[in-house]
Amino acid sequence: MTRQSICGRSPLSGEFLEIAVENGTIASVARGTPTNDFWLSPGFIDLQVNGFAGCDLNTESVTPGIVIALMHRLLAVGVTTFVPTIITASEDRIIAALDAIRLARDQSPLARHLIPFVHIEGPCISPADGPRGAHPRSYVRPPDLEEFERWQAASGGLVGMVTLSPHWESALPYIAHLAARTCWVAIGHTDAEPSRIHAAAEAGAVLSTHLGNGIAADLPRHPNLLWAQLADDRLTASFIADGHHLPADTLKAMLRAKGIERSILISDSVALAGMPLGLYDTPVGGAVELTPAGRIGILGTLGLAGAALPLKSGIANIARLPGFSIGDAIRMSTVNPGRFAGGRGVLRVGADADLVRFRWDQAARHIEVTSVHVRGELLECTPPTAAPPTISEDQR
Repeated sequence: MTRQSICGRSPLSGEFLEIAVENGTIASVARGTPTNDFWLSPGFIDLQVNGFAGCDLNTESVTPGIVIALMHRLLAVGVTTFVPTIITASEDRIIAALDAIRLARDQSPLARHLIPFVHIEGPCISPADGPRGAHPRSYVRPPDLEEFERWQAASGGLVGMVTLSPHWESALPYIAHLAARTCWVAIGHTDAEPSRIHAAAEAGAVLSTHLGNGIAADLPRHPNLLWAQLADDRLTASFIADGHHLPADTLKAMLRAKGIERSILISDSVALAGMPLGLYDTPVGGAVELTPAGRIGILGTLGLAGAALPLKSGIANIARLPGFSIGDAIRMSTVNPGRFAGGRGVLRVGADADLVRFRWDQAARHIEVTSVHVRGELLECTPPTAAPPTISEDQR
């Protein structure tokens, strides 16, 4: 039996905690005497990751090695649970990506722990410009239960979340079927009428994907699909708090409407996150520019092609909003998404000791991750680099 103590200040309670870890799980949580200036929280949980620091899950050439490299790069920024997200594509390409993720989990016990399931964002979203976002129009198609079952057969049941638009005639029975299969259904990239939003929630949808984005630029004052999703208490909403996808006033108002308990932070990060600034030609969005402000914009438009900042940046941005605290931001990045990932993201006896310690500079709006523990094991946190590293057998 191995036992160790990990200490730091809890963002949720403000207390200095001493967490005892035995054989990878939390054995006790007790108040301690301050001995350092670290904050200590459950590892960050990101339910929407398309890529990061040069690792892309939405290319034709995605491999298990890329998935494992992505895992290590996310660990370096404090993410101990992430959900690989595959966007609208041909069925063959979706299945190929699922297969790469399945193989990565087979090859790496660490990947198997960090990746609880896969999120398919599409392909049954709105085909309209605006709501469709950067998803390719040519591959948008109606919900198809047989295709969903083929995804599950190919991946060994790894698809645990699907984002769709409930405007499709076949959407409601599709939602009910997925919910019965214990697959989380999220509403996103939609132009559905408010009545269809509520009908989707009644059928079993439980989430709104990056609420306020993947939507038309102009909406009726009321009613509209934003009000419907904010008002429906059956829906927990995810938000991208990178300073580009939602203006501060909009984000604050939406968080107030949903409430902290029904709000989740996601990164929606793509492969360009953490990469050098400049112009790129990407599989999603085409010609894009990564700016010094951390914005990935589609050239010649006001559109965005994913996010360039890791989840810790969104946590820092929320913590600086008037009326919100670092504890609120951490709750939206650990406990709340953890409800959709098997109850992770909590500091309680018996839970996996997935922990992150960090320094929080409120004035600079910056979180510096200093150490990451997965099942109690201290992992090396090196800054991400631009090219996928070679993964040795002992790193798997």
